[in-house]
Amino acid sequence: MATRVAVDAMGGDDAPGVVVDGAIRAAREHPERVQLLLFGPEAMLQAELDGRDTDGLPLTVMDAPEVIGMAESPSAALKSKPNSSIHRGIGAHKQGHADAFVSAGNTGAVMAAALFISGRLPGVHRPTLPGYFPTTKGMAIVLDVGANVDVRAEHLVQFAQMGCIFVKRVLGTENPSVALINVGEEPKKGTEAVKEAHELLSARDDLRFIGNIEGRDLFHHGADVVVCDGFVGNIMLKLGESFSTVLPQLIRQEIGRQGLGEQEAGLVGKVLHGALSRFNYENYGGVPLLGVDGNVLIGHGGSTPRAIEQMIVRACELAEQNVTGQIADALGD
Repeated sequence: MATRVAVDAMGGDDAPGVVVDGAIRAAREHPERVQLLLFGPEAMLQAELDGRDTDGLPLTVMDAPEVIGMAESPSAALKSKPNSSIHRGIGAHKQGHADAFVSAGNTGAVMAAALFISGRLPGVHRPTLPGYFPTTKGMAIVLDVGANVDVRAEHLVQFAQMGCIFVKRVLGTENPSVALINVGEEPKKGTEAVKEAHELLSARDDLRFIGNIEGRDLFHHGADVVVCDGFVGNIMLKLGESFSTVLPQLIRQEIGRQGLGEQEAGLVGKVLHGALSRFNYENYGGVPLLGVDGNVLIGHGGSTPRAIEQMIVRACELAEQNVTGQIADALGD
């Protein structure tokens, strides 16, 4: 049975064109897996579709006449634009007309609307955003990466719980290891919240908590699930994203300094491209807002058509693996 995905067609720096292109890619590549509902001003979206080959694709335009801009205040937009593509898309998901909602739009507005319309799962203190971090041994998940700048110890514990469920169900990692990111490995280092979280996590027998790790350990796969507040996590995420642009510049400078020939430079470039592809957000699409009562995914504002396609695929995985239901069972108790 196809997964019905509500798509914020007006979300992103280059919406709606890029979003429509990405939705078409997803519908064309996965025609039996997805059924897409595109939310935005009907006439505008229909004009975008009319200029593309969409015959037979599982695409439906859903009118949402208001648009929340990338720079708008989330709280103001939540009140003043109830007919936005974000509101109506999440509303359709809440009402059971869609199995998931995706947006590359205003992150704050998506989170605010998701909390207001869908609400939190029972027992969840704070929803959290996980981030994909490629490592030398596969993939680690860091959470939170921006949804919660100020946290208490119990929030960090729940981030660990939700992160483990996500890693088990979506990445297929059995018995994932959990660590706190910290300024040192010693249990008594860090902020008061981190020190208390260390004590709480150490006392749990349902999580494989291995203690603190430092920033240098992350890309060496210090743990499968790495927990921190959203301030630290967002800085690490943006730092990781910069690798794909900074390292090629440094390599080109060094190629010139060493005077490598065209063939040698080409070989170096090929190796570099392969290594850095894992840091390209396009390959991951978007991340779920874990802890809300639904399947809500948030993508990069600069998403390309491929990133939109991948975000839709990730939404299907989230719904198919019932991650939200698993979190509800674990934290509802």
